[in-house]
Amino acid sequence: MKGIVTKSTGSWYVVRCGEKNFECRIRGKIRLAGIKETNPVAVGDYVEIEAESHANVITEILPRKNHILRQSVKKTGHSNILAANIDQALLVATIQHPRTSLGFIDRFLVSAEAFRIPQVLIFNKQDILDSNQLATLSEWQKKYAAIGVTVFSVSALNDVGLTEIRQILNGKISLVAGHSGVGKSTLLNHISDSIQQPTGDISAFSEKGTHTTTFAEMFWLTENTAVIDTPGIKEWGLVDMTPQELSDYFPEMRDLRLTCKFGARCLHLHEPGCAIKKAVEENSIWQSRYENYVGMATGSDNRK
Repeated sequence: MKGIVTKSTGSWYVVRCGEKNFECRIRGKIRLAGIKETNPVAVGDYVEIEAESHANVITEILPRKNHILRQSVKKTGHSNILAANIDQALLVATIQHPRTSLGFIDRFLVSAEAFRIPQVLIFNKQDILDSNQLATLSEWQKKYAAIGVTVFSVSALNDVGLTEIRQILNGKISLVAGHSGVGKSTLLNHISDSIQQPTGDISAFSEKGTHTTTFAEMFWLTENTAVIDTPGIKEWGLVDMTPQELSDYFPEMRDLRLTCKFGARCLHLHEPGCAIKKAVEENSIWQSRYENYVGMATGSDNRK
């Protein structure tokens, strides 16, 4: 039977085949096939399953149209797939309580852009921001919107701005990711009565959230609309990106890079005649985006 993986706990998987759900394990040879991901089967994967005497078994992973992954924090040289076969990637972020860094945001956007997955940036908790923080939020919204990212500002707890979020989800399979404590589970709970994810509090000491979602799971809102909730992410490491190709995943750099003096060979770091550095000096490329690019290209940036 063919189905879609809707839940992954690391050892057991739920596969939806038509109207039925089947709990499955992975056949051993899939794990031994030289796969460099810590989770060879991800939520959103289409798979073939068979019934065996002791359990239902996933026997084959069907070709993916895309996936989004990050460097494993536990296993050197491996990556972790958040989801496969998605139509868009939503990052829930917060200006404060906890603060989501621009570096983390840019790493997420770059990872999605590498597979040409449309990106949506949702700034939550607008209701707790003071005037200075609201000004920062407005600046970030404008600058990310200018590079083609769909941006929203919401208060999930107060149901502010969620009508627009429901509209962009309609008819799509969407990944939803973010740090612990940004209100991702609250957002999903308020979007649909069919979702009842546990929520947690922010630590007054660390200003960080606690992990309330412990595994990836797909929730169907309608027959053709689904969201994939994921555990809170502490840091985001890029996978299999060379400095030479990295600027391709910054839309504001992509169209300019071939006008550099050294063309495609330019890394936009110290080379003379660099069109990217000139654009930064002229404020047509956001300074923080360029700094985050340099950090990614040289391996010196903060992944959190």
